[in-house]
Parts: sequence; C-alpha cells; structure tokens
Amino acid sequence: MNYRHAYHAGNFADVLKHATLVGLLEALTVKQTPLCYYDTHAGSGSYELAGPQARATGEAASGIRPLLEAQQLPSSLHVYLNLVRSLNSTPNAGGVLSTYPGSPLIAASMLRENDRLVLSELQSDEAAALRDLFATDSRVGVHKRNGYEALPAMLPPPERRGLVLMDPPFEAQGEEFDTILTCLQKSYARWPTGVYALWYPIKLHETVARFHRKFEATGIPKVLVAELCLHADDTALRLNGCGMLLINPPYRFEKTLESILQSLAHHLKQGRYGRTTVRWLSGEQKGPPGLRPKRPGPHPRSTKR
Repeated sequence: MNYRHAYHAGNFADVLKHATLVGLLEALTVKQTPLCYYDTHAGSGSYELAGPQARATGEAASGIRPLLEAQQLPSSLHVYLNLVRSLNSTPNAGGVLSTYPGSPLIAASMLRENDRLVLSELQSDEAAALRDLFATDSRVGVHKRNGYEALPAMLPPPERRGLVLMDPPFEAQGEEFDTILTCLQKSYARWPTGVYALWYPIKLHETVARFHRKFEATGIPKVLVAELCLHADDTALRLNGCGMLLINPPYRFEKTLESILQSLAHHLKQGRYGRTTVRWLSGEQKGPPGLRPKRPGPHPRSTKR
C-alpha cells in the first residue's frame, strides 16, 4: 500500500469527512453513557501543511483554507473549524494553518474521559506516529493491523454504543468497494446497532452507482448517502468528488448533512458541474422529495437543470 494522506491533508474531501465526523460525535455524545470509536484506516493522526508532501499538491488551498474566513456557516462546520484551529501548532498566526488534524485527533478531542478509541493502521511509520501522538492518553488503543480484518474481530464493543469511521486508501477503486462491502456486512452482523461512516471517492459515476446497487442488495436498513462533487463525475483521472455512506445515522442527521453540503458547495465551488446529494439508500425514508440531488448548473449528461 503506497497511499500517503500527507499529500492530501486538508483538502475538500477531508473537510466533508471531518465535518461529518464532528456532527456525528456531537449527536452521539448527547447521551452520557460511554461509547467506543473505531478508526479502520487511522493514518498518522496529524499532518504538516508546511511539509514537502502537502506543499507538493497544495490541496488545502482549495479545501479548508477558503472556509477559515467564511461567514454564516452551519453549526457543525463552525465546530469543526474551531476544533482544527485549537489543534493547530500555531493558531491565529495570520490565519495560516501549519498542521491539519486527522480523524483520530479530532475524535479524541471530542470524546469524553469514559469513552474509548480503537485505531487500526497497517503502515508501520504511521502506526508508530499514532502511538507517539497518544502515548499519554489511556483511552486510545493503537493496533498495527489491517482495518478490514480487525474491525469485525473487535465487535461488538463492551460499551454497546459507538461509531466506526472507514477512510480507506482506495488504491484500486472497484476492488476496494467490494472489500468494504464484505467488511461492513460482517461488522453489521456482529454489531447491528453501531453507527458506521464510510468515506469514498467519486471519479466515475458508474463505479459509485454499482457500489450503491450492491449495498442496497445487502438488505442493511437505514443507510444514508451524502455526496459532494466539485466536477462532473465522468473521468477516472482526478478526484471529482467524494461521499459519505452512513449506517444508522442519528435522528434527522440528513438535515445536518444538507446544511454542510450546501455550504461547502458554495464556498468550495470550482466549476459549473458541481452538485450535492443527500438521500436514503435504504430504509423507510428512502428518497423523499426534499432530498433530491441539487446542482448549481447543468450536468453534462442532461440538458435539464
């Protein structure tokens, strides 16, 4: 596995993923009972935006940075941005971020003393960085393991409540979707009451549509999908957008996602073919009229708005 997230830290995909994570943890921590957080592809936990890898791509410039001065953001985005600022090594230094927190650090900052974090990371150097980062945090367990294999083996947690975040590298997109599907089916069978959040890339429309069809066929109920595309999803040569697939999302969480996506589409717009989508993939609430895809302009496959 050659993927290194340091090249992409703070990009638009991170913004959607982490704003969603913040919203989920806000909802789950309303109850006082403890919960367990699983991260199947945890990474190193923190990334230097001034480092050579992040500077080589400059993706944060079209991701989190335009949001730092944005006004009238929804609550979850405000909480997310304030959290990123608070976790920065040089906060308020001319509005420039020097580091970007990964999902383990964001989750650890939001969870409580009686909650627990289980982090899986297969790459040796990144697993070592995670251990260093959380060396003094007794809530955190770091496992140098394949997250797809580790997750079903560790479920259900003693806490009985919790959240799983899956953020795979997607080095082989079609094959990775099949691996994810198998892992989530096994995990759901062992822990059907858990909340699961999967991040996935959007390059070609048909690749994602095929995954959705396969997921619907599993019969897993209450599955919500949210997608942000900055470009038309008609080429495999770039990341055109990304999505979050949620199993057992909190009550009315689709409203939270709608507000996040609409704000991101406005502030991060890159072209005429951007779109946002929030819809129920399965469950009783599948496909209500108010959750149809929204497009700021015509789509290349259609002559209608």
